[in-house]
Amino acid sequence: MNWSDLLAAFALYLVLEGILPFLNPQAMKRIMASFSQLADRQLRLCGLISMSAGIALLYFVRS
Repeated sequence: MNWSDLLAAFALYLVLEGILPFLNPQAMKRIMASFSQLADRQLRLCGLISMSAGIALLYFVRS
């Protein structure tokens, strides 16, 4: 892996993160408000699941 791959992945991440606020800012506000109501443990579990899914997807794409 070289730096251009990492920067391309980061750029794609930024594009994907920006889709919901661009298309529907009110929904984004509601989602963020609901996240603020979750317990820390639930947020950590969601983060762990997201990271695990990303690692698994990256493994299958790169192999």
